[in-house]
Amino acid sequence: MRKRYENLDRVENNHSFKALSQWRKERRSKVKNLSIQIPQAENKEVEALQLNRDKASITWIGHSTFLIQLGGLNILTDPVWAKWQGTDKRLTNPGIPIEELPEIDMVFISHGHYDHLDFRSIRRLKGNPAFYVPHGLKRLFVKRGYNNTIEANWWDSFAFQNLKITFVPAQHWTRRSLFDTNSSHWGGWIIEDASTDQSIYFVGDTGYFRGFKEIAKRFNSINYVLMPVGAYEPEWFMKNSHINPEDAVKAFIDLNASIFIPMHYGAYRLADDTGPEALDRLHKEWEHLKMSKEQLCVLDIGGTLWIDSK
Repeated sequence: MRKRYENLDRVENNHSFKALSQWRKERRSKVKNLSIQIPQAENKEVEALQLNRDKASITWIGHSTFLIQLGGLNILTDPVWAKWQGTDKRLTNPGIPIEELPEIDMVFISHGHYDHLDFRSIRRLKGNPAFYVPHGLKRLFVKRGYNNTIEANWWDSFAFQNLKITFVPAQHWTRRSLFDTNSSHWGGWIIEDASTDQSIYFVGDTGYFRGFKEIAKRFNSINYVLMPVGAYEPEWFMKNSHINPEDAVKAFIDLNASIFIPMHYGAYRLADDTGPEALDRLHKEWEHLKMSKEQLCVLDIGGTLWIDSK
């Protein structure tokens, strides 16, 4: 029998067929403007990224996919270039075509949902990357010939050249078929570069939970937080597994981090909110709490943040 994984405090994300039917009924009654989408960056720096092995950078490909360059390494998070999720077509093109990526050294997977783990995209990557995955997923990678795969439980840490990598908790769930619900884990990844004292926290998919405060206790200084803000509506249905923009800001405050970079919005219609709605709520909450404008870094799709060494 497969192991089944749980959230902190055993928070569950199970919904009855009745609740699912109620959500579908609500969706049919809502009118959403899908003509306005998250813009593509005007000046994409693809060639500079291809040649770069010196500077640190963060590029938003779209949804939860980032190209991170840190410690001279090319890193991808949840690489998904898929045009469809189920019956829903992708709303915005990936910020960089997969063929134009540099060779990838490391891939971090947050969990097994199809909008975060797409083997068709993985097969198209250049290079021979090491895959860091939640516990329970390694068998899927090895089955496909990816033997350089490292499994992690919460709080497990690894070394890769100058980087320290830690798998940290999230509040979510996972399933890839009818019979494998929660048979693999979920979480986020914190990447620390000892040579520059820079750290990046890829949150993955999560609801708001006390784990953010626990992470803050263990990591005194997190520089960049790649935080989900979308797929939260209807909130009575999504709350346990998808954080809304206001709670995302609350989580960022819990973490006592430096820079907030939003993600997980605008690419796929996984819930009833739209990308522009999520971004608008994020900006309003930021202003309401009088947060520093310098701490919020909203990237256009394909946009790059170059990180100065400390």
